[in-house]
Amino acid sequence: MWYVYIILCEDESFYTGYSDNPERRFFEHKNGRGGHYTRGHKPLKIIYTEQLSCKSEALKREAQIKGWSHGKKIRILKLNV
Repeated sequence: MWYVYIILCEDESFYTGYSDNPERRFFEHKNGRGGHYTRGHKPLKIIYTEQLSCKSEALKREAQIKGWSHGKKIRILKLNV
């Protein structure tokens, strides 16, 4: 299984990624071994995960979510940021 995940960062920004193990990937982000973005925006917690059946689907969903505005992510995910 593959997952798309959204991390809430300290500055209230979001990072969206994909992984076959989102918890492990989150700790990589927290320890500076994740994506470039999270090195400059301290990751706080995973606020959303979505399970997909294959890597291709996860990549497509990640691209779709990354295309959303910050406001849309808050509305869709019903976040109180």
